[in-house]
Amino acid sequence: FDEGFMRVLGKGNKERLVPIGREAVKHLHFYLGGVRQHLTVQPGNENVVFLSMRGRQLSRITVFTTIKKLAELAGLRQTISPHTLRHSFATHLLEGGADLRAVQEMLGHASITTTEIYTHLDRDHLRQVMTEFHPRS
Repeated sequence: FDEGFMRVLGKGNKERLVPIGREAVKHLHFYLGGVRQHLTVQPGNENVVFLSMRGRQLSRITVFTTIKKLAELAGLRQTISPHTLRHSFATHLLEGGADLRAVQEMLGHASITTTEIYTHLDRDHLRQVMTEFHPRS
């Protein structure tokens, strides 16, 4: 990941490379050189980045629970899930002008139509902006 990419294993063991920012790389180095270094890695988990205290891959439930707790600690009232973060990521990219095909690749969608769902949200946002700010709307 020092080159700004991380290998991600998605649904159906589909592998893809996802770009990661400098801040994320910095924090990954901190984690890998700290806590992660002291965990006993269970066989078959050698290439897993985030491990449980038992040295195994984190379960989906553990990830969901952790994100939910962190959101509550941050004072967020709505339920935040891994999907919420994924959804926000895609929406922000598209609202910022990212190419739909690139977003599809990052999310690991097999079909572009799945990714197009996020463009409708973007259109709703554009409609809202026009309604709110255009004098003749």
